[in-house]
Amino acid sequence: MEKSKVYFTTFKTSYTENLPAKLRRLILKAGIREIDFTDKYAAVKIHFGELGNLAFLRPNYAKVVVDLVKELGGKAFLTDCNTLYVGSRKNALDHLDTAYENGFTPFSTGCHVLIADGLKGTDEELVPVDGEYVKEAKIGRAVMDADVFISLNHFKGHEMAGFGGALKNIGMGCGSRAGKMEMHSEGKPYVNQDNCIGCGMCTKVCAHQGVAVTDKKAFINHENCAGCGRCIGVCPKDAIEPTFGNSNDVLNYKMAEYSKAVLQDKPHFHISLVCDVSPNCDCHAENDIPIIPDVGMFASFDPVALDMACADACNRQPVIAGSVLCEDGKHECEGHHDHFHMAHPDTNWKSCLEHAEKIGIGSQEYELIEI
Repeated sequence: MEKSKVYFTTFKTSYTENLPAKLRRLILKAGIREIDFTDKYAAVKIHFGELGNLAFLRPNYAKVVVDLVKELGGKAFLTDCNTLYVGSRKNALDHLDTAYENGFTPFSTGCHVLIADGLKGTDEELVPVDGEYVKEAKIGRAVMDADVFISLNHFKGHEMAGFGGALKNIGMGCGSRAGKMEMHSEGKPYVNQDNCIGCGMCTKVCAHQGVAVTDKKAFINHENCAGCGRCIGVCPKDAIEPTFGNSNDVLNYKMAEYSKAVLQDKPHFHISLVCDVSPNCDCHAENDIPIIPDVGMFASFDPVALDMACADACNRQPVIAGSVLCEDGKHECEGHHDHFHMAHPDTNWKSCLEHAEKIGIGSQEYELIEI
């Protein structure tokens, strides 16, 4: 099988070419003009960033993509689906407020924002997949109504998937709230009582009354718990731990199958920016310092090859001193080659790529073409 082509450029600029211009040149070189955009609706899937988080992609990058789509005759819109957890993006109104506050307005990007699964996260389309783990994916309707799909990803770490790149942005990002629950439902966390201080942070981020604090200790009611893992990320003492087993792998398998549901019947193109590589998802209302230096910009028609190329590039980078990888003996700062696994040892990001390749989304084998 021929290797997939992944195009790459650094963030280094010149007096004659700034970063938006360089991103435009990368996308054109990667072949986006091969897609017929004429009078087509193009969904540009992006993460707008939780309020308080500053690691999300600048809207300037989105404008480059939108302007190109319009130049090629298409009608672009920025989109994402509502979140499963409590936060600033759990319904369309709050989600739009967040997007605008973080700079994603029609004035800055040149297009409108549509929250794909509607006001309450229930506007979904059931898409047949017939996968090993998902039979019908629940995808935000605006994504499925679009004629062309473009993913614009901020590549960073993730506490359950290992990292968040193209497949995470597509599969998890395009799932409706019910779809996100389906992807998360395999594994549910528990509280290490010895570490819990009863602060109640976990109760504030749980959307399903799955956590309660009694006698200054938190407890998780697995009947209500959706398994989203939000409480894991917010706990200041690491007292909430994932259930051991294959639950994170199953999450990744389902995410791959949800990605297939989005991509299987329409033209698609994918862009990843590897900068501000925070250890956790942009869904957090905060972001830690990056774990590695900025790497560059990548583009491909193959989201699997794109994720693989980005992961390889990240793992060739040195660790930033003072990042979480240098804390508590988690990382010795040298000698380790999988920064994402070291940041979250219970995760296995490779499982998503392996399953995505298995079900025909793309290939882990790639040819990196630097411009």
